[in-house]
Amino acid sequence: MSMGHTASTEDTVGGLTATEHRLANGLRVVLSEDHLTPVAAVCIWYDVGSRHEVRGRTGLAHLFEHLMFQGSRQVTGNGHFELVQSAGGSLNGTTSFERTNYFETMPAHQLELALWLEADRMGTLLSALDEESMENQRDVVKNERRQRYDNVPYGTAFEKLTSMVFPEDHPYHHTPIGSMADLDAASLEDAREFFRTYYAPNNAVLAVVGDIDPEQTLAWVEKYFGTIPGHDGKRPPRDGTLPDVIGEEVREVVREDVPARALMAVYRLPQDGTREADAADLALTALGGGESSRLYNRLVRHDRTAVSAGFGLLRLAGAPSMGWLDVKASGEAEIAEIEAAVDEELARFAAEGPTPEEMERAQAQLEREWLDRLATVGGRADELCKYAVLFGDATLALSAVQRILTITPEEVQAVAAARLRPDNRGVLVYEPTPSTSEQEPADENEGGQQ
Repeated sequence: MSMGHTASTEDTVGGLTATEHRLANGLRVVLSEDHLTPVAAVCIWYDVGSRHEVRGRTGLAHLFEHLMFQGSRQVTGNGHFELVQSAGGSLNGTTSFERTNYFETMPAHQLELALWLEADRMGTLLSALDEESMENQRDVVKNERRQRYDNVPYGTAFEKLTSMVFPEDHPYHHTPIGSMADLDAASLEDAREFFRTYYAPNNAVLAVVGDIDPEQTLAWVEKYFGTIPGHDGKRPPRDGTLPDVIGEEVREVVREDVPARALMAVYRLPQDGTREADAADLALTALGGGESSRLYNRLVRHDRTAVSAGFGLLRLAGAPSMGWLDVKASGEAEIAEIEAAVDEELARFAAEGPTPEEMERAQAQLEREWLDRLATVGGRADELCKYAVLFGDATLALSAVQRILTITPEEVQAVAAARLRPDNRGVLVYEPTPSTSEQEPADENEGGQQ
């Protein structure tokens, strides 16, 4: 098969470059050469996450993340982990609303092994998928849910708040972990159809970053991935757009055996890929990004009503992003007092905008986080995949820092005034109780990411 070289290069952050290519079967390949250390990262994003699921079959995307480590035609059992780790590499996979990703970081001379392993499971997983592996991983995912969500303090906050800001039947209303009932209901044929639809080369982006020879790397990619057939049966995800503002505050009080009172809230914020999302990121960083932020200074240092206060942005490309506020109360401090202080600070920020010092600090903080991410081969590979899958151009990852640095204080103030309002949030109040008898049973929109 011939390699279609639809390559584009951008030389932006510290001399980093990336080139894009496409195989005849539709697989997009992104390469970024970096000889600083003798390692190479392989990252593959499949354009499938929980937003692609339908009611009654939630959790398949996350279940598949686990099934992909259960063996393929030439790699049995736990062989994927064993081969990578015995070669001196590390690996994992994660699931989100918008994608499922798999990644290895290898000594550079073991790059071919990682490419072969990813190609083998993309091309032949169905030959190894049976009832036994399905049942085994169904139980693993259920146990993961218990350990990370149901049986830890505040563990179900994410799914509760998500279901508040995204209405019933919205593609983001349920979270990636999936529900127990839906996991039980999923059949082997459901899983096979899911794989055939979404784990095709034309629904994936492969990034290879690090100490690589691009020509040799492309030859290996062609050799191992080039014969895997594409699949045209994928339906686009359902529309996730919503009004800018919810229009009312949605609130729930949860009485559980938690260590302290907590105030959590999610605000509906602009979709990723926009200047408004970058402005929102800067606003939340100034308000709640660390110990120099407004909310930390007010609640922890000044009022002493909280032991922690954070505000961060979960960027989403296919739906409004989520601004996540998380405050843990100190001692017997009342949530009403904390909430009044939060609203006061948000209103002041919306009216006055960030100070020059706050703006400079927030931009420096986000710049540093971005550069740290791009500096590691694994982080850069993941970002290149993200921008290729969600925005159609991997090289946008390399210029993201510049875009944040061009945002003005006026844009930051505008997004805060428009969005950080009481009628645009879901609020969760945790009240400690020694007994969980009052807790509502978990619904079918079980939660969690990665």
